[in-house]
Amino acid sequence: MDSMTLPDTYVAGFHDEAAVRKMRYNVLGNTGLRVSHLAFGAGPLGGRSTYGEYDEAEAIAAVHEALKQGINYIDTAPWYGQGRSEELLGKALKDVPRNAYYIATKVARYEVDPRKMFDFSRGKTLESVDHSLKLLGLDYVDIIQVHDIEFAPDVDIVVDETLPALQSVVAAGKARYIGVTGYPVSVLKKAIERSNTKVDTVLSYTRDTLIDDTLKKYLPFFQSKGLGIIHAAGVSMGLLSNGGPMPWHPAPDNLKKVCAAAGQYCKERGVELARLALHYTMGQPGIATHLVGMNSREILNSNLDILNNGLSDLEKTVLQEINTQFFDKIKPAHWEDIEINNLKEKLKALNE
Repeated sequence: MDSMTLPDTYVAGFHDEAAVRKMRYNVLGNTGLRVSHLAFGAGPLGGRSTYGEYDEAEAIAAVHEALKQGINYIDTAPWYGQGRSEELLGKALKDVPRNAYYIATKVARYEVDPRKMFDFSRGKTLESVDHSLKLLGLDYVDIIQVHDIEFAPDVDIVVDETLPALQSVVAAGKARYIGVTGYPVSVLKKAIERSNTKVDTVLSYTRDTLIDDTLKKYLPFFQSKGLGIIHAAGVSMGLLSNGGPMPWHPAPDNLKKVCAAAGQYCKERGVELARLALHYTMGQPGIATHLVGMNSREILNSNLDILNNGLSDLEKTVLQEINTQFFDKIKPAHWEDIEINNLKEKLKALNE
């Protein structure tokens, strides 16, 4: 796709035209939407225990600046701060032309209480979409996604109840396209294979990174179905950063230790591991857009710098070194089933 061609989301007088022309855009599967290679992940706008607190005015400024710089895809969910992310986006987007961006939200994952965390029923799904639209201050979202489908009691519930409910949401004009998200890529494939409802996008997170390239095995299947492929969390939810992940991160201790050692190595060389990880994942083929969590202009500008300017010679050298010394020995490394088993244990304890 010619990067000099302005995307449909370009609005004269709002965007920085030079920045938009510089931005890389890719077609999102059969949706035909041209989305920015770097996307705005609004998970950190949920704040609190998940991603830490942030300055609200600064976060709103980051949303505005991201859009003006040519980022045209935003992803959020009710789960992020139990509505806080959507609510803050609503505040930020009220001053932005609606045709200047594409936005996706989700259904099915909601509360911190393990007993109320997931609900894949038709009634809750329809109710959730209306609530999200109210918080966002919008008449419709571009993509409505089923969040973390691996937590459904059975994938058939997603196929037989949640996805048909979303089909009615699209029919009502409240969304344009339907997607599924999840951690085990095999479960995403299974749902798409079984679904009679047309699925347009698939969101996989932390599965095409310095430590895990599992997504690559499934790309031909997703591409054969005309799906728009979205990848999130190229820094493995903080695992691939000098500072390390939040305490809740589900990775096993041995994996955390390897990543912490790599982070320490980067720190000693004066390099930030997260920049190396993000550069790597944004360079992988077959992915339309990369969701990166942001809640400040400082983070935004660093991400834009990686996209536009790449790595320094020192960073390139260190990236090669950490792959050889740390990551090549453990790849692919993942934490499938750990979160599901932890949730089952919590529910069992609550029910005893």
